[in-house]
Amino acid sequence: MSSIAFIGLGVMGSPMAVHLAGAGHDVTGYNPSPHKCGPLVDAGGSAATSIADAVAGAEIICVMVPDSPDVQQVLAGEGGVFAHAKPNALVIDFSTIRPDVTIELAREAAEKGFRLLDAPVSGGEAGAKSAALSIMVGGSAEDFAAAGEVFEHVGKTVVHVGPSGAGQTVKAANQLVVAANIQALSEALVLVESYGVDAGAALEVLGGGLAGSAVLEQKRANMLQRSFDPGFRIDLHHKDMGIVTAAARESGVVVPVGSLLAQLMAAARAQGDGGLDHSALLRGVERLSGRSDT
Repeated sequence: MSSIAFIGLGVMGSPMAVHLAGAGHDVTGYNPSPHKCGPLVDAGGSAATSIADAVAGAEIICVMVPDSPDVQQVLAGEGGVFAHAKPNALVIDFSTIRPDVTIELAREAAEKGFRLLDAPVSGGEAGAKSAALSIMVGGSAEDFAAAGEVFEHVGKTVVHVGPSGAGQTVKAANQLVVAANIQALSEALVLVESYGVDAGAALEVLGGGLAGSAVLEQKRANMLQRSFDPGFRIDLHHKDMGIVTAAARESGVVVPVGSLLAQLMAAARAQGDGGLDHSALLRGVERLSGRSDT
């Protein structure tokens, strides 16, 4: 069993760290809000008061924070991982950030004697709690193999997709597909309801045909009940769609649907829905259709 530091114990990071501690690893967690270390401590892990304390002696360092600047600060900032981790430590960044930032951080990590994998995840809070995340991993094949003892306890579908940055690129593609599915499902639901159709029955039959998807299965109840407690917040998907459009622009790829979805996410945030689950894109369709009370 390995000595693991886990930095970022939020909605996703906390259950992931708990799974690793439950598997018998020596896990030390750090989060700027110390009370979020509670579940890890209860599971047999320990809490650190700084990144430096967390990574001291750690063989593997896991990071799960919101955005590119956060990862840059955690890894390369003053008091960060690169300044305090032991040589040859394996860093697994589970965050979703820009591919170009990952590539630059991997280069810096190698220069400083560390190994870095970009390993963004899909599956939301439910997937983190059930250790059923889909994990797309960029980096060397050797480092991917070395990280297996972590991946096996937090993920269900774990695939090495290429060199550094490839994991983040695939995650951007994932977020594009998910957003498109949510928006299409929202429009379909408002359409059938406008004709007085039983919405539950409609989604049941759609789910059994070619229109079926993991999005329909997982978000059906949210949409039918108009209950949007966050599993994955619109604020975060808005950030991810910014990654999609930026990556497409840098590579010269045209993503017209992606660009529209980025605007719809921005509109949802402007209407105060940023803290809701991304299935609340439904509210935007209702507003545009004049069928919303808010």
